[in-house]
Order: sequence, then structure tokens, then C-alpha cells
Amino acid sequence: MFVLGIDPGLTRCGYACLEAGAPGRPARARAIGVIRTDPGDGLPARLGELQQELADLIAETRPAVVAVERVFFQVNVRTAMAVGQASGLAMAEAHRAGAEVVEYTPTQVKQAVAGDGRADKDQVARMVQALLGLAVAPRPADAADAAALALCHLAHAPIRRQVAVGRG
Repeated sequence: MFVLGIDPGLTRCGYACLEAGAPGRPARARAIGVIRTDPGDGLPARLGELQQELADLIAETRPAVVAVERVFFQVNVRTAMAVGQASGLAMAEAHRAGAEVVEYTPTQVKQAVAGDGRADKDQVARMVQALLGLAVAPRPADAADAAALALCHLAHAPIRRQVAVGRG
């Protein structure tokens, strides 16, 4: 199973596609990086470029699940709007491709990956490096955060399945 983590952003949108390991085996990174758009371009052009890049990424990686960071309140309204727009594009493209879409808060991600919901970005990046057996931590932080989102989903997936079976 492939899980695609998306750390939404308009200037930098982090992504990480992980392959779930067999029981007792770690996940493996298949793709980690950042989609960038030019801040000098107009908003419609940037959104269109991001949408196409996300569609291409989802078509290439064919994830069963796309884990997106839940938009969290920010003091800067302009930044919050851009993150919300990027998040919406990611969720819509994932849904259109038939992937399950899940959202996690930053605190849930940090707790799942670093064991502390208040972990800083460097701690999260180092834990992503360790959990995936990477030679170096993913950079920039957006890429590491996307990998952390995918790892968070892999940690929560068994619980989510049990809850779903209990409801069925």
C-alpha cells in the first residue's frame, strides 16, 4: 500500500510517498520532495500549476491513501488562505483519483512521529530520517513534514480499521 503525505502550501507544497512495510518492517520512501510555484505569478496561475503537479504526482504514485495536514489557525490570514487553497486542491485531486483522503493535525503528526505533540521541526525531521532509514533528513522542512504525515497515517491506520469494523 502506498500513502502520499501532503504538507500543503502554495509556494512550497511538501510531498512524500511511502510504501507500507510488511508487519514488523519499516515503511520505505518512494518519493520525497517539494512542489514549488513562483510567488511572482498570479494566484490563478499558481493554483493551476499546483493542481497539475498534484494530479501528475498522484497519477505517478497511485496512492491508496492521501494524508493531508489539517489547516490550522494561523495569525497571517493570507498564509492561511494559501494553505487552505493548496489543501483543497490536494484533497480534490486525491478524491478524483479514487484515493482515500484523511487529515491530521500538526499535533497528531508530531505525537505519532516524535512521541511529543510539541516537537520542533528539527526533531520531526530527525525522526522521519530514523524511521525511514534515510542517510539524511529530508529537506526542506515541508518535505520532512509530508513524510511525517504519511508515517502518522501508517501509525493510525490499524486503529482506523478497527474503528471502521466496529461501526460496520
